[in-house]
Parts: sequence; C-alpha cells; structure tokens
Amino acid sequence: MEPINQHSLLVFVLVGFSFCILVEARITSRYVRRVNDNVDMPMDSGAFYVPPGYNAPQQVHITQGDYEGTAVIVSWITPSEPGTSIVLYGPEESKYTYAASGIMTKYKYYNYTSGFIHHCTLRNLEFDTKYFYKLGIGSTTREFHFTTSPAVGPNVPYTFGIIDDYPFHDNRRWDTWGRLIEKSAAYQPWIWTAGNHEIDLDPEIGEPYPFIPYSHRYHVPYQSSGSTTPFWYSIKRASAYIIVLASYSAFVSLFQCGLQYN
Repeated sequence: MEPINQHSLLVFVLVGFSFCILVEARITSRYVRRVNDNVDMPMDSGAFYVPPGYNAPQQVHITQGDYEGTAVIVSWITPSEPGTSIVLYGPEESKYTYAASGIMTKYKYYNYTSGFIHHCTLRNLEFDTKYFYKLGIGSTTREFHFTTSPAVGPNVPYTFGIIDDYPFHDNRRWDTWGRLIEKSAAYQPWIWTAGNHEIDLDPEIGEPYPFIPYSHRYHVPYQSSGSTTPFWYSIKRASAYIIVLASYSAFVSLFQCGLQYN
C-alpha cells in the first residue's frame, strides 16, 4: 500500500497524553465522534490480515530514529521463532546496498506471551529520499519502503495526522492492532507515546509494573533529545518541532515525573 503522502507523518496520540506541534493548524473535517459504547472488531476480521509463510514478519511499523530525521527505527514481530533482526535496505528497489542489525525482545503479561519483537535502527539516511527495506530470512521475506523527511527548516511544508486511544489489558489486541495499522505504519513513520490505556498495571492479575507491553513493542528515539526515558522526548521534522509528554509519568516514578518537568 502506498503512503498517503511521501511527506507525511502519523502521530499516535493516546488518552492522557500532552502533545505540541509548533505549526499552523486548521479544521479539515466537521466529523464529531458519537458517544456510544465501542464494539471491538472480531478477532478473525480480515482487517487483521496475517501475512502468509512460516514465521513471516508481521506488525511492521517505523518511527523516526533520531532528533532531526536521518534515522528510522524499523520494528516487527516474528510469531514462531526469533528469525533475524537484520534489515536490508537501500535507495533502489530490490537492490539492498546496506544492512543493519537490531535487537530482539519478548514479554509475558498475565496469561499471554508475545511473539519475538524486533527493533532495528537505520542510520545516516539522506533527507527527502525514498528507501526500500527487506525483513525476514529464507523464503519468507517481506519488502516495504519509506521516504525520509525533508531537511529541518522554518518553511518546509509537511502533512501530519493524529490518531488517539487504544484498548488495554487484552494483549491479543496489541497484535491485531499491529497488523491493522501495518498498511500505513510500515511505510510512513508514526510517532509513539503512552497514555492511560498503555499503563497495563494490574496487581490483581499479577502485573505490578506499568507499561510492559507498550515498552517492549514501541521503541522511540528519546536519548537523541537528551531524555532519560522513552515516555517523553522531542524530535524535529521538516518545519515542525514535536514535543512528546506523558501525563501518566508518575506511574513510572515520582522522580522521573520531576525529570519530565525539568
């Protein structure tokens, strides 16, 4: 699936999250969400398409990987075994000039065990350039592409989108969500942040630590802006300066909450 716009960015905004983009904004739709009970999509919905092939990479998503946009973090899951955390990439389709090696993690939450979660950072990318990338090994590989942002500057046009909210506790929904958004998130960067539904803190079911699923699944370039935690950070992109804040930082620790204020 082609991205909506090669100079576009989706910003994933969750409930309880404070967010600032220092750009001009205008109303593009008069749609108002009705106040009704939400009905979950069935788990076998075709929107949650599972790619064919044994251990095929799935839930592929990318985000900006540094402060100004010359790096991209590629993330994905292999469901059955670790496979490889290597990404092949380059500016020509099916001709992969470069390779980058990432990391692999997984987690348990109550009665759920995740697949093998991979994160790999592609560095030293050129601005405003289309790159193709390939995941997987053997006969089960998948190919995608993205276009890096223009160089940072005061008068660079850029398009942003905002999406909010996410269900919590049922970790199977983390997987279906990842497959649902792959059609967009594998091709254009989504900027991640945590809100109340990502806390996933429930001592009654033996889960005394917050943000476990979110922290394992979504990596962000927080260190490039001098942050001490992935729950708040900032990046520059084209003409925008994006500040990610976490209104639930006290769930991490009161000390960290003070660091965010500073």
